[in-house]
Amino acid sequence: MQSQHIQTAYDRELESIQAQIMRMGGLVEEAIRNAAAALEELDIELANSTVERDLTIDELDELINQEVARLIALRAPTAVDLRLILTVMKVSSSLERIGDYAKNMAKRTHVLAELPPMPSGTSSLRRMAREVERMLNDALDAYIQRDEELARNVIDRDREVDQIYNALFREFLTFMMEDPRTITPFMHMHFIAKNVERMGDHATAIAECVVYLVSGERPDEARPKADTTSNVN
Repeated sequence: MQSQHIQTAYDRELESIQAQIMRMGGLVEEAIRNAAAALEELDIELANSTVERDLTIDELDELINQEVARLIALRAPTAVDLRLILTVMKVSSSLERIGDYAKNMAKRTHVLAELPPMPSGTSSLRRMAREVERMLNDALDAYIQRDEELARNVIDRDREVDQIYNALFREFLTFMMEDPRTITPFMHMHFIAKNVERMGDHATAIAECVVYLVSGERPDEARPKADTTSNVN
């Protein structure tokens, strides 16, 4: 009876942590959406609120880490449960990083709003951000449903985000070469594009965690990259 009570309490604690993960995921998806909209419309108020709400994402990440540490210390999880707990930590970390990239995207909106209008780029960036948001949504669905096939689909779609990024990089470079006056705004746009590309990497990392959680193995194939010539660290 005592062991059953302990298991029930343990299950409740795990469910609580996973509920926090999903709340965090919803906030991060909203941050991507709002940061992209703020950029395209040069909406400073929306950019500011996106930056401010990142604090809640950071607080959830800290709370999840604390609850996971407490669970490991008090419950001595089995190997299977430990795999789930470690996955939770990695998913939380990836969500926090995506939130940071969305915050950085919103911050650069302030700078771009003070520069001359750009001839191109913001609509493509928003399309890229929408694809990353869909990838993240599917990766989180795969996590909740333990759907390895959906997770692998997300991993494959990272290539599409890389292709959009590379096309944008070349487009920005062309504009900067043709008109040096556009160098400053397009450098900011490039950094934003790279942030969105990194968001895709972290959404893919969440999907890879799902594959590991379900199968116990990391995806065998190296993550496909459309082009590495324009990547910057």
